[in-house]
Amino acid sequence: MNQKVFEEYAIPKAVFTMALPTVLSMLVTVFYNMADTFFVGQTGDANQVAAVSLTTPVFLMLMAIGNIFGIGGSSYISRLLGEGKKDQVKYVSGFCFYGCIVFGLIMMGIFLGGMESILGLIGASENTYQFSKEYLTYIGYGAIFVVVSNAYGNIVRGEGAARISMIGMMIGTIVNIVLDPVMILWMDMGVAGAAVATIIGNICAVIFYLVYILRGNTLLSVAPKHFKMSEGIIGSVFAIGIPASFNNILMSVSNIVLNIYLASYGDDAVAGMGVAMKINILVVLTCLGVGMGVQPLVGYNYGAKNYNRMRGVMKFGILCNVVIGSTITLMYCLFTKPIVQAFINDDSVVRYGVQMLRVLMISAPFLGIMFVLNFSFQGMGKALPSLILSVGRQGLFFFPILIAANHFFGLNGIIYAQPLADVAAVCIATAMFFYINRKLKAEVQNG
Repeated sequence: MNQKVFEEYAIPKAVFTMALPTVLSMLVTVFYNMADTFFVGQTGDANQVAAVSLTTPVFLMLMAIGNIFGIGGSSYISRLLGEGKKDQVKYVSGFCFYGCIVFGLIMMGIFLGGMESILGLIGASENTYQFSKEYLTYIGYGAIFVVVSNAYGNIVRGEGAARISMIGMMIGTIVNIVLDPVMILWMDMGVAGAAVATIIGNICAVIFYLVYILRGNTLLSVAPKHFKMSEGIIGSVFAIGIPASFNNILMSVSNIVLNIYLASYGDDAVAGMGVAMKINILVVLTCLGVGMGVQPLVGYNYGAKNYNRMRGVMKFGILCNVVIGSTITLMYCLFTKPIVQAFINDDSVVRYGVQMLRVLMISAPFLGIMFVLNFSFQGMGKALPSLILSVGRQGLFFFPILIAANHFFGLNGIIYAQPLADVAAVCIATAMFFYINRKLKAEVQNG
C-alpha cells in the first residue's frame, strides 16, 4: 500500500501518480480496440468489420460483470484504508475473486447456450451471422478470464498500486495486439483470430495479477480462507459495483440498439459507425482512465474526512480531462478522413465513418467532466448519484433521444444521439456535484 500518495503528495503529483499509469494502460487498451478493427479491416471484408462492431456490445457485458466486483471492490477497499481498517481488505478481495469466477461461469453458459438468441438480438444479418458466431464462441469459452482480468485491474488500484494495475492491463493488451495480425491475417482466422487473441491476452493479465497477490507484498488475497460473504462486504461492493456495471451494460445495450437502427441503412453504415466508435474510444477511455485514477484518492480522503484534499483532487482531474478531450478533438477534426481510411479502404464505409466520427467528437471536450464526477461519487460510496449517471448517459437520455431523432431526422438523427446524451449527462453530473459539495460543507460547519 502506498500511503504517501493518499496523504502526503501534492495534489497534482498524487493525481499523476495514480492516473498516469491508468491512462497509459487505457491508451494501450485503445490500441487493442483499434487493433481488432484495424487487422480485421485488412481482410478487406466489410462484413467481418461489421461483425466486430455487432459483437463488441456483447463483450462489454463481461466487462460489466468485472466492474461489479472491480469498481465496487476498489471503492470499498480505498474507503476501508482511509478509515484505517486494513484487516478487512483481504476479505473484500477474496469475495471479489470468487464472485468473478462464479459469474464468469454463468456468463459462459449464457454465451454458449444462448448463442442463437444473442445473435438474433444484436441484429446479425445473413452476411455477418457466421462471423459474429465464431467471435462470440471463443469469447464465451474465455469469459472467466475476461471478468477476473477486468476486476483485478481495478481492485489492485484500490490499495494504491496503480503501477501494478497498469502493468497487468498492458501485458494483456500487448499480447492481444501482437497476436492479432498472427491469428487474423497470417493464420487466416479472421474475426475468430481476434477473439482468440483477446482471450489469451486476458489469461496473461490474470496470471500476472495472481503472481503479484500470491507473492504477498500486498493487502489483497485470493486464498479460500479469505472468502467471506458478510452483509457488510456484499452490500458495500454491490452498492457501488452494480451502478458502475450499469454503465457497461447500457453501453452494450445502447450499442446493440444503435446497430439495429443502423442496420436498416445497410451493413456499410454499421461498419462505418463501428470504425468511428473505435476511433472515438481514444478520448472516452483516456478520460475514463483519469476518472479511475482519481477514484481511490477520492475514496481514501472521503473515508479520512479530508474533504478539502478530496475536492482538490476532483477539480484537478476535471481540468486534465478537459485539456485531453479538447486536444484529441482538434487532432481528429484536422485529420478525420486519413484516420478513418487507416482502418478500412472501402469508399462507402469511409464516407459513413468520417461523418459519424466528426459528430461523435462534439461532446469530447467536456465528456471527461462527467467521468471524473461519476468515479468520484463511486469513491465516496454515493450509490444513488452513481446509479443515476450510469443509467442516464447510455439509457435514460440516449434511448429517447435515439428514438425521437431517428423518427424525425433519420440517419443524421441516429448519429447525433450520443453527443446529445453526453451533454445531458454532463449537466446532471455537475448539478449533483454542487448538491453533494453543499452537504459536505454543511457537515464540516456543524462539526
